[in-house]
Amino acid sequence: MKRIAKFEKVSFEQFKKDYIDSFGEIEENSLKTIYENIKLPKRATKGSAGYDFFAPVDILLAAGEGIKIPTGIRSYMEDGWVLKCYPRSGLGFKFRLQLNNTVGIIDSDYYNSSNEGHIMAKLTNDSRENKTVSVSAGDGFMQGIFVEYGITFDDDADGIRDGGFGSTTNK
Repeated sequence: MKRIAKFEKVSFEQFKKDYIDSFGEIEENSLKTIYENIKLPKRATKGSAGYDFFAPVDILLAAGEGIKIPTGIRSYMEDGWVLKCYPRSGLGFKFRLQLNNTVGIIDSDYYNSSNEGHIMAKLTNDSRENKTVSVSAGDGFMQGIFVEYGITFDDDADGIRDGGFGSTTNK
């Protein structure tokens, strides 16, 4: 196996900004406790391809509801690699829990973005059986897989990223 990446926490200030954007104001000490308890993504077994991302807070989603989760995590990775994020298989199978963008694509240059490369997950419970998804803080809810990619012979991209969703689209 190639070792090409490293997970880190974003700064407390970045997490605070994104947490408040997602959930609203919270008492500072409570937020610090949430931040301190964030676990870095981890593989469950040596044969696992996916790194489990752990919920920083309790998640409760009725059928049809959605939520934007600041994971508190960023990932350094070598050029030529991408981190692809998916819901945990069991949650997708049992509840049709889905990422709103179907697959989260975390590019290597996202790490240096103005938001510190903070990985966000927007989830929707697409249950057709009226099931409620419940994930406790500290439990896995998403998995990320590092994938090597190639480029075309005539590729001449020279843009520089400074943001997340849609920041690299030519306008």
